[in-house]
Amino acid sequence: MNKIKRYERLYNQIKEQIDPSDDLTANMATIVAILHHKMEYFFWTGFYRLVEGELIVGPYQGPVACIHLEKSKGVCWAGINQGASIIVPDVEKFPGHIACDSRSKSEIVVPVRNSKNEIIGLLDVDSKDLNSFDEEDAKGLEKIIALLAKHK
Repeated sequence: MNKIKRYERLYNQIKEQIDPSDDLTANMATIVAILHHKMEYFFWTGFYRLVEGELIVGPYQGPVACIHLEKSKGVCWAGINQGASIIVPDVEKFPGHIACDSRSKSEIVVPVRNSKNEIIGLLDVDSKDLNSFDEEDAKGLEKIIALLAKHK
């Protein structure tokens, strides 16, 4: 099955499972669980929440994560600072990459916005393989993450 169709199926499944009126953390946990178990190349799948100017780990699946990410360093902060999804084909070539697990080789981050269009965190997905993510992943994940935009 092609990636676009997979993401469409995942979007529909997630849309049925979450409720924008429910707790944001619960909805994030559901999204992570579905994505992590349905996409075989997702090695680490999780959220980092922007709390008082710091990125703090939220719901995730995979190996143990970094709890706090050093300010303005790494892929996650680049996604926050640029306000856009970032695809990294080879994390070793990304300036300031933060290696929470040395097995991660490529990464994608997608900002999470609230109902006021403010960035409140981001989805971070790592793969054990180089070049795992592309624009189809970005578009599919952005559509899924937009389901969280109704939260305050």
